[in-house]
Amino acid sequence: MPMYKVKPVSPADIKIDVPSCMYKSPNVHGHGMNCGEHALQNGEVDPSLKALEERQDEVLRRLYELKATVDGFAKTVTTPDADLDASTPSPGPAESVFRGTADLDSLLGKDLGALRDIVINANPARPPLSLLVLHALLCQRYQVLSSVHVHSSVSAVPPPLLSCLGPRHIDSYARQRFQLGFTLIWKDVSELQMKFSTQSMCPIEGEANVARFLFRLLGAEPQDPAAATQMDCWIDKAVFQLSEGGSKDRAAVLRSLNAALGRSPWLLGQEFSLADIVCACFVLRASQTTSAPVNVQRWLKSCQNLGHFDCVYPLLQ
Repeated sequence: MPMYKVKPVSPADIKIDVPSCMYKSPNVHGHGMNCGEHALQNGEVDPSLKALEERQDEVLRRLYELKATVDGFAKTVTTPDADLDASTPSPGPAESVFRGTADLDSLLGKDLGALRDIVINANPARPPLSLLVLHALLCQRYQVLSSVHVHSSVSAVPPPLLSCLGPRHIDSYARQRFQLGFTLIWKDVSELQMKFSTQSMCPIEGEANVARFLFRLLGAEPQDPAAATQMDCWIDKAVFQLSEGGSKDRAAVLRSLNAALGRSPWLLGQEFSLADIVCACFVLRASQTTSAPVNVQRWLKSCQNLGHFDCVYPLLQ
């Protein structure tokens, strides 16, 4: 029995319509709609979709070019940069004497879209003649974007040094079209320096060491360990005796060169190598051409006939 009794306040027969869904939307699959009107025949792509894809490709292409340009600026700024761009276009070089192949990805790292730029700081008082010859050889193997700059630490640079890499390439504005960058900065440094990755590597110092690095990019290193050791020996003689030694040291090297070249046309036998490039450039720099023995003079003439040393002789005048 209830304690309290309350009369009903609403009629018992009231009916409330409860919705079966929270939101309603019109039926897009109505019987009167013809889906064939919105489909293209023969599997053709919707023109609006095709236009959107083309626009996206164009935007991505422009972003790629912008990224390559910004990366190039970053390379020269963090190296540090030069203050004056003095490069001019480079003519087509002579036929290469090296037939080997090199994997740039294994030597320089994977290409992630930015130009792989080799940046060299050199003193204009001691031009790196051997590196200029190697640059000419690299241009025969790869698409190389070459540029010359002058750092603010140098007051004046002779005109031949400003054009030592040749004229500027006509497509230099599109860096993504090149496989390698070769940037030479004339700077007041005590020792030649090279950097490839400004963030992840220490500089390589010394013309001979940089020459070895560039020569690997040609894929022409001797496979025979004895020949490779002999090549390094000739390079060290050129650096430590021809360049840095006294008159007796230079005379001893010229006698060794004359004896070796009396047995074969090149220093490593029948094949032109980095030893010939470095030694010939250091002999030319030491002004020993007129007093050199007969075999050495013949060898220098053979080097000149290859055409790879054409960039060197204007700097010796």
